[in-house]
Amino acid sequence: MALTTSPDAPLPVGQVSRLIGGWIDRLGAVWVEGQITQLSRRPGAGVVFLTLRDPSHDISLSVTCYRAVFDRVADVVTEGARVVVHAKPEWYAPRGSLSLRAAEIRPVGVGELLARLEQLRKSLAREGLFDAGRKRPLPFLPQLIGLVCGRASAAERDVLENARHRWPAVRFEVRNVPVQGVHAVPKVVEAVQELDALDEVDVIIVARGGGSVEDLLPFSDEQLVRAVAACRTPVVSAIGHEPDSPLLDLVADLRASTPTDAAKRVVPDVGEELARVEQLGGRALRAVTTLLDREERRLAAVRARPCMERPQRMVEEREEQVEGLLGRARRTFGHLLDRADSELTHTHARVVALSPAATLRRGYAVLQHADGSVVRAADEVAAGEELRARVAEGTFTVRAEGPAD
Repeated sequence: MALTTSPDAPLPVGQVSRLIGGWIDRLGAVWVEGQITQLSRRPGAGVVFLTLRDPSHDISLSVTCYRAVFDRVADVVTEGARVVVHAKPEWYAPRGSLSLRAAEIRPVGVGELLARLEQLRKSLAREGLFDAGRKRPLPFLPQLIGLVCGRASAAERDVLENARHRWPAVRFEVRNVPVQGVHAVPKVVEAVQELDALDEVDVIIVARGGGSVEDLLPFSDEQLVRAVAACRTPVVSAIGHEPDSPLLDLVADLRASTPTDAAKRVVPDVGEELARVEQLGGRALRAVTTLLDREERRLAAVRARPCMERPQRMVEEREEQVEGLLGRARRTFGHLLDRADSELTHTHARVVALSPAATLRRGYAVLQHADGSVVRAADEVAAGEELRARVAEGTFTVRAEGPAD
């Protein structure tokens, strides 16, 4: 139930602390899993003090237990060990601090850890985080390589030396982080996200040397796996040796067996590339030479043809054909003109023979009334009417005296 308070009616600190303690007491005993980061066994003291940390997050709790409880697992539990604790949360009101009072401590064995990792692997696989379709190809020659590794570690030395031996001009952006222990996961995640945010970084290598299953557990953490899956920059996993297979290997775009192998897979060898360039240059030269030789032979064959040896022969042959066709055209056109002239002469003679002028030349005349109409019958002419007579050489006027007897 929420408390009712106000600036005029505040609660004393002691009451608030007692209320918090009451709420925590109602929680009851719980099973808690974590990694021991601090272990204090004071001589003569009947209480052992532990600090239990969540390896995936920057969160820790204080744990206390009686020496008898801890002595049962003292031989197998040390700092850095993963344990499961059955404890009851306790609130220490005078200092306002929370701790766990442990009644039982159980170490998490390797077998149990591997079983949990297998369950996590199956769960993430069902989400598709390990699908081959998500893998991105690495750039042929990265301009800047991001490297996440331990400070002054053999993994860092192997990657840098081998990469620079293969390609001396290669550049690195190195982030040194803890690669085991309780701080490893958040620091590695932070480094990967920081490098992924840099646009000039073309590929990221996460490298660590070999170690036990417990030492490599940070690289199977779900938070790190999801962070790598969310990267837009290709990520190379180079964790441990060949037999080691943390979950980071499955989600990374490329899995390298060792840090040295990662350097070889990410950076091309300058000697090999020069040899390849020389080989390709030789192949190109041979191909061009072969092409030129083939074209020279083809050109020689073409030039050996008669038409190429004496090209004017084709013109001469065509000239004879043109002259022959031109003579035929002239003869044909002459025949057509002669035939047309004969037909025109005959037609002209027929037209002249049928012309009224020819009739007039034979002594005939044409009489016309004053309106120009032709006189065709005697009864069409009135006595005394003036008529125009048209003969072959002109016209003249006549007068009708009367009808003929």
